[in-house]
Amino acid sequence: QVQLVESGGGLVQAGGSLRLSCAASGRTFSSYDMGWFRQAPGKEREFVAAIRWGGYTTYYANSVKGRFTISRDNAKNTVYLQMNSLKPEDTAVYYCAAALPTPDITAPGGYRYWGQGTQVTVSS
Repeated sequence: QVQLVESGGGLVQAGGSLRLSCAASGRTFSSYDMGWFRQAPGKEREFVAAIRWGGYTTYYANSVKGRFTISRDNAKNTVYLQMNSLKPEDTAVYYCAAALPTPDITAPGGYRYWGQGTQVTVSS
């Protein structure tokens, strides 16, 4: 069982930055691939970024590549999402998720555990 708690969301102007954190419970955090997803009102949940259990391989949606950076600290059971050059279209609820190593790390269906989400609002 893994419990995930996101933090760091808020209101920011376009061009600004935010850093999201996701703290995980349990002693097996380092065994899980970790992902960030987001869901805007009226839209489906979409993949944002993911990082393999060892921290050496990362994946990004094309819409955030070059602006967002995912990282993890297995000693602190925490995964981060640094978001720079934010745009109004980045506005959404951001969710952290954990999966045992999965072939398609971008698919939400492969993730077993989800956090409650944190709101990110980017004003123009």
